[in-house]
Amino acid sequence: MDNNRLQEELMMERKVRLEYEQKYMSIIEHNLDPIITVNRNGRISYANNAVRKAFGYRLNDLSGKAVIDLVDAEKMNDFNVLLSRSFSGESIEVEGIMLFHKRGQYVSTYVKTIPVSGQGDIEEIILLLRDTTFHLKNNERLLFLSYHDQLTGLWNRRALKEHFDVDAEYARRSDEKLSMIQLDLDRFTTINDSIGRNGADEILKMVADRMKIVCPKEGKLYRNGGDEYIILLQNHSIERTEMLAQKILTDFTKPFYYNHQEYFLSSSIGISVFPDDGTSLEELLQKAEQAVRFVKERGRSHYRFFRDEMNSTFTDTALMEAHLRRAIEFNELELYYQPQVNLKTGEIDSFEALLRWNNRKFGFVSPSEFIPMAEESSLINSIGDWVLEIVCKQLKEWQDKQFRPVRIAVNISSKQFQDGAFAEKAKRIIEKYGIRPSSFEVEITESALMNMKDTLLTLQKLKDIGVTISVDDFGTGYSSLSYLKKYPIDIIKIDRSFIKDIELDEKNEAIAKTIINLAHNLGMEVIAEGVEKDLQAKILREADCHKAQGFLFSKAIPASEIVEKYFT
Repeated sequence: MDNNRLQEELMMERKVRLEYEQKYMSIIEHNLDPIITVNRNGRISYANNAVRKAFGYRLNDLSGKAVIDLVDAEKMNDFNVLLSRSFSGESIEVEGIMLFHKRGQYVSTYVKTIPVSGQGDIEEIILLLRDTTFHLKNNERLLFLSYHDQLTGLWNRRALKEHFDVDAEYARRSDEKLSMIQLDLDRFTTINDSIGRNGADEILKMVADRMKIVCPKEGKLYRNGGDEYIILLQNHSIERTEMLAQKILTDFTKPFYYNHQEYFLSSSIGISVFPDDGTSLEELLQKAEQAVRFVKERGRSHYRFFRDEMNSTFTDTALMEAHLRRAIEFNELELYYQPQVNLKTGEIDSFEALLRWNNRKFGFVSPSEFIPMAEESSLINSIGDWVLEIVCKQLKEWQDKQFRPVRIAVNISSKQFQDGAFAEKAKRIIEKYGIRPSSFEVEITESALMNMKDTLLTLQKLKDIGVTISVDDFGTGYSSLSYLKKYPIDIIKIDRSFIKDIELDEKNEAIAKTIINLAHNLGMEVIAEGVEKDLQAKILREADCHKAQGFLFSKAIPASEIVEKYFT
């Protein structure tokens, strides 16, 4: 009787083990990721069907072969260490292992090892593989975009900042000078109006091509946005810098051709010199800009070096700044709110707060004019504090009225964000009004991400509070996948420059889709800014972009209109 029971138990145990092994093999075989099993001798004992799809090998191509033979020579030592540690019981993840494809090329591969034990010993290792070539190409593309202007391919403002730091330090040590040459196209809006934005963009590219030819080998050429170009010159005498400016002006006497039609442009040039006119990039850019304005006010199509007397031409700027200092006191500031629309459902549960200034002397002043002024004069901190207060107060009001939960995004300037007490300040205001922390969104620009240690500390404090964090104007500044991976970011906002003409420009569409895919892969929400056309929204919706904002849906409106339109 006991013998029969024992036999039955052994048979049942074998049956269970067989079923388990069948399920185990089924999981491996039907896994969408390539999987290879390696025995203790380092030889391949099994490869699933996904290996053939990814690397071209069938099981009989690999069975019994040393797995190390698939690895590029430069990575063999690393891979042997990986195997050794895995057979000691560790599960390890490694990126960048180069595995040989049957077609003859190496494939950048993510490898995860899973030790498989039997009767207490590690019998084999499962290698879970993933082709990362596409992600590497995306990384390289985003890295290029982060340093180059997308229209002309020239260096961009971020590149200028980094290059200047290096060049200025070299000039300081070598007792040399740097020349900052800023070129502005004269009356370019007339070109824009006559041939349209696409035609104007083609002209801007022609200008860039012409400037590349003129720019000497000691110089670096940048597009500073719009119709502004900058040349940073190393170790150039005043005389040689003048000769270059004259050559540029002479080149602009030649026509530009678009659609078989001649167009004539002129340019105004302002020049500042390091260290005579300043030692920081912002100082030199400001002085060059003042020199450009001086030229434009005196007939255009010429060049000038900065002189101290040029400061006297900016009395209106000084007066406007004086008025801005009293804007809060005189109740001239107001927040408008632009809805962010869920592209799949059409629902709206988030808004962006946008600052407006209606001054008694200057009337409505554009944010693009007074925000930089506030940042330069350090008024941005007091104005920023006022914005935080008003947004939290508004959220509290809507919360008390039991309106449906919404989130409001607030643009935080780099200066305000880099204030060491920003997170504590935000916490105090949130607690003061008793609002849900997640309903308050801190929107920072990519430039604010550059100081990693301080930025990570501030962002972590904000996340501990429960605040939502987004990166604004993504793709135009400091774009780094490693930083996005390390920072606790919830939302990426695609800059409007990539949305503009997305329905006509394949490059813009490709960039926007790349950013959307990146956000999905990192588990982040993605919002597109500046959506103005139905077709733009359609393209973004099909690309699985979560939300969009722009004039297609609504301009920014006062809080009272938000209540009327979206809460009643």
